Amino acid sequence: MTLALHYALRSDVGLLREGNEDSAFAGPNLLAIADGMGGHAAGEVASAVAISALAPLDRQNLHESRAMLRALADAVASANSTLHEMSLADPSTEGMGTTLTALLWAGAQVALCHIGDSRAYMLRDGDFFQITRDHTLVQSLVDEGRLTPEAAATHPQRSLVVRALQSSTDAEPDLQMREAMLGDRYLLCSDGLSDVVTEQTLHKTLISCPDPAQAVGQLIDLALRAGGPDNITCIVADVVDTVTGPVAPSEGEVLAGAAAAGDGRPRPLSDSPAGRAHLLTQDSRAGQTSIGQVRPLRPDAPPPSHANGHHRRDDAYDDDEDLAEVPRRRWPVVTSILVVLVLLIVGGGYAAWRVTRSQYYVDSDGGKIVIFQGIDQSVAGLHLFSVYQRTGIPNSHVQGSLLQLPTSSGSLAEARKTVLNIKRTYACKQAGIAVQTWEKNKPKPSPSPSTSHKSGKKSSKTSRSRSSSSPKASTSKKPYPPKPAVPSYCAAQGTG
Repeated sequence: MTLALHYALRSDVGLLREGNEDSAFAGPNLLAIADGMGGHAAGEVASAVAISALAPLDRQNLHESRAMLRALADAVASANSTLHEMSLADPSTEGMGTTLTALLWAGAQVALCHIGDSRAYMLRDGDFFQITRDHTLVQSLVDEGRLTPEAAATHPQRSLVVRALQSSTDAEPDLQMREAMLGDRYLLCSDGLSDVVTEQTLHKTLISCPDPAQAVGQLIDLALRAGGPDNITCIVADVVDTVTGPVAPSEGEVLAGAAAAGDGRPRPLSDSPAGRAHLLTQDSRAGQTSIGQVRPLRPDAPPPSHANGHHRRDDAYDDDEDLAEVPRRRWPVVTSILVVLVLLIVGGGYAAWRVTRSQYYVDSDGGKIVIFQGIDQSVAGLHLFSVYQRTGIPNSHVQGSLLQLPTSSGSLAEARKTVLNIKRTYACKQAGIAVQTWEKNKPKPSPSPSTSHKSGKKSSKTSRSRSSSSPKASTSKKPYPPKPAVPSYCAAQGTG
C-alpha cells in the first residue's frame, strides 16, 4: 500500500478586507498556509515570502524524518532572513510578519512545522483533533489554567500572536513528526476560518462533505455567512491509496492568495504595493550622490588649470590695482589650549561612544522584551543606549525565572542567546503544563478480567448489575486526545 494525498485549496479575501494577505500552497508532498500581518501591504509580502521558501520542498522527494524536519527548519530560516533584509532596505516594512503551518509528506511520515495561530486539524475514524498549538497570549493563559477554552474562544485578544515568522525576530517554529493512516483527513486553515466557525461545525462539515473541493467551498461559505471579517484560506486533504483509491491522488501544485497571480504562478514581489515601495526605495538610493563623488562642472565654468600646468589666479588679482596685504591672525595661546582640550574631550567621548556601540543587553520596554545596543547608563541627560531589536515577547515570559532585567552588557550573540533561552524556557514550561494536564486527565485503564474473578461472587454480581444498568457506557466514551508534543530542546534544559 502506497499512501498519497487528494487535496483542494481555496482562499477568499472575506467581506471586510481590501486585499488578501493569506498565502497557501498545496502539492503532492507539501501543504502550507501563511497568514500575513504588518499593514501597508507588507503582510501579503511576508506570507508570499514564506510560501515561496517552502514550495521547493514539494519536489525534493525527502524520505528520512530528520532530513524532512531539517528542510522545513532551513526554509523557515531562509524566509526569516529574507524578511529581515527587506525590512533593512525598506523601513516601511519593519515589523511585517506571517504565521506559517506546513505539513511535509513522505508516504506515511508527516513532518509538521508550525508558528503563529494558523491551524492544522486531523479527522481520523470520525474523531476530530487540533494537531497544532496556537502561539497566542490567550492560549498561554489557557495552558496556565487562568482562562477556560470556552472563554478563550470569544476573548477580545484571542488573535494576539506571541510567536510568528517576523523580520524583527528570529523564527522558532514547532517541529514534530507524525504518522498518517489511510482514510485520514487533514484541514489547514487561517484564523479567518477558525475564529468564526466553531470546531463542532468544522467537524460536522468535514464528515458530511466527501470531496475535498466540496469541503473547502462549504467552509469558506460558512466563514462568509459568519461575517467574513478576515481573509479566509483553507486546505482539505485526504490520505488515499494510490492503487485501491477510491479516488486518484492529486498531482498538480496549487498556489492561492497573495502568493499566486491570476494564472496560478507565483506573484513577483514587484506586483505588490510593498514590493513596489521597496524597489522605489532602492532606486532613490541609487540616484543619490555618494560622499566624495565628483560633481560635473557647470558648462560655463572655467577649467581648473591652464594647459601649461600653472594654477589659475583669481580674476581680482589680474588687475593692476594696489592691494593691501591681509594680515594673518595669530591665535592666543589660551585659545589654542582650549581648542586642544575640546578636541581631547570630544575625541574621548567619541571613543567611549564607539565602545558602547559594541555592547548589547536585554531589558523590557512597553511590556515587551527588547535587545538594546549600548549600556544601561545616561550621562548629562544623554542616553548611552538605543533600541536594537524588538522581540515582541511579553514580560510574562520571564516571570518566575532566575533572569534579572536588565541583563549585563555583552556581545550581540550573548543578547540573542538570552532571548532564545527566554523563548525556550517559556515554551518548555507551557509544554510541561500541557503534559501534566494530559496525564492528570488521562482516563485510567479498566480492570483486567483476572482481577474481577479474584474479587468473588459478590463483586461479580455487583459488576453485572452495573454493566446491565449502563450498557452504553463503554461505547459512548470519547477517545482521549494524543499526548502533547514536547520540543526536543526541553530535555537539555531539564524539562520533559
